[in-house]
Amino acid sequence: MDKRELLQKAKGLYDQRQLEQLTHAIDYATEKHDGQLRNSGEPYISHPLAVAASIIEWGMDIDSAVAGVLHDTVEDTDATLEEIQELFGRDVAFLVDGVTKVSQARSGMRNLESYLPSTKDNLTKLLIAVGQDVRVIIIKLADRLHNMQTLQHKSVAKQKKIARETIEVFAPLADRLNMGRVRVQLEELSFRFLNPEEFERTKALMDSRLKKSERKLRSVRKEVDTHLASEKIHHHIDGRVKSIYSLYKKLARVPNIDDIYDLMALRIIVDDVATCYLVLGELHSLYEPMVDRIKDYIAKPKPNGYQSLHTTIITKTGQAVEFQIRTEEMHEYAERGLAASFHYNEQKLTEAYKSGTIATLPTDLHWIRHLQSAAARINEGNDFDVNDLKVDLFGHRIFIYSPKGDIYDLPDGSFPLDYAYRVHSDLAARASGFLINGKMEPFSYQLKHGDVIEVLTNKRARPKPDWLQYMITSHARLKLRAQLRKGGLLGQLSNAAAIIYRKRKAARKK
Repeated sequence: MDKRELLQKAKGLYDQRQLEQLTHAIDYATEKHDGQLRNSGEPYISHPLAVAASIIEWGMDIDSAVAGVLHDTVEDTDATLEEIQELFGRDVAFLVDGVTKVSQARSGMRNLESYLPSTKDNLTKLLIAVGQDVRVIIIKLADRLHNMQTLQHKSVAKQKKIARETIEVFAPLADRLNMGRVRVQLEELSFRFLNPEEFERTKALMDSRLKKSERKLRSVRKEVDTHLASEKIHHHIDGRVKSIYSLYKKLARVPNIDDIYDLMALRIIVDDVATCYLVLGELHSLYEPMVDRIKDYIAKPKPNGYQSLHTTIITKTGQAVEFQIRTEEMHEYAERGLAASFHYNEQKLTEAYKSGTIATLPTDLHWIRHLQSAAARINEGNDFDVNDLKVDLFGHRIFIYSPKGDIYDLPDGSFPLDYAYRVHSDLAARASGFLINGKMEPFSYQLKHGDVIEVLTNKRARPKPDWLQYMITSHARLKLRAQLRKGGLLGQLSNAAAIIYRKRKAARKK
């Protein structure tokens, strides 16, 4: 990747003024990195240009692209944040600073299962970076992707270390942002370096099956394409092959590859949601569906926001074929995740934070707001539970529904009190029970994806210390502890004394 190629790639996305800003950043970074070489022997500038190329390919805003070009200047040259802010603006400097913090945090994140003091400190830095602007992590993912693509120039020991870190930290982050294409790339590259023998064995197994299946799949694709065209349904069809790493993981659960039905899948992209369901019906009129493999991820998206209809059908020749049906926007989001949101919403998250419109983000991305809140607590010097951070940041999410149909995302394993405190701490404080899917459930009930929950309240109910065992989110624990501290003195007083205490406290405030 060179300057000319990068600017050519950027022409379709940015206006003339933005292209001039990008050109200025390329020239500045080239000068700062002059004389520096990568392990491959290439000029170092080839790396930040490749990072910016990914950011542009993902459809990110101009500040992200410029920050991608500049992301190593503060760490590896004599450039300063003050100089970058003066030349390229506050937002670009903020992003470069965030990427630098994440780079510094990296060394302590070797294993997310081991929380040493240094790891806690580094996770704190990462949390602050993500909580303030998630574009920092998207830039860092582009940085890590190019480093993985050129990892062969490192020593074997470094290859293993970087690949392990990538598959444990950065691939899950990409998945959390629903950046499916990036997750697959990071996993494939990591798998190749971590276990080359298994990689080659799995790849050979897949290649042998694909050769047998491709001709049959072409016949099915042509048949479906012709039928949908005859029904005047606007669409296009493409295919996808399961990633080698995904197949490797699935073979651990399903040893016989012939029992894996989604090795190859056909995607049908249509104009709107209604047509998705129409196409599903047409497929089931053409072929016999495997009923237990019909998945509606449009009505109930996956925890990371992925939406699509999935169905597996049996052709007249007995072949099982998986279809995925989605709109163009769903497809873009499945491939590029949060980066696609920038393209469609044309709104920077930092602006959303400042204007208080963060709620306009897709429901599955509301966790960004909670990270920002946690970052603020850390900046104020308040403590946090690193195990809660592990759940909140890297854990699997579930969607929970209020009686009115509002959706809340929570870590897998959450309790009703986690939901109640997420809705409102005053509501949670008066909780006396929970109606879940129309049935009374205890405080110890663990929520499941898709549960509908109603918090039952009582005016005489009060928060209790033993509630701590029935919550896993840091937000709920912090709110409960604050309520218990606030109620500690009043709980020891009689009702009359409590009234006098409140009146005197109010008088002192006046």
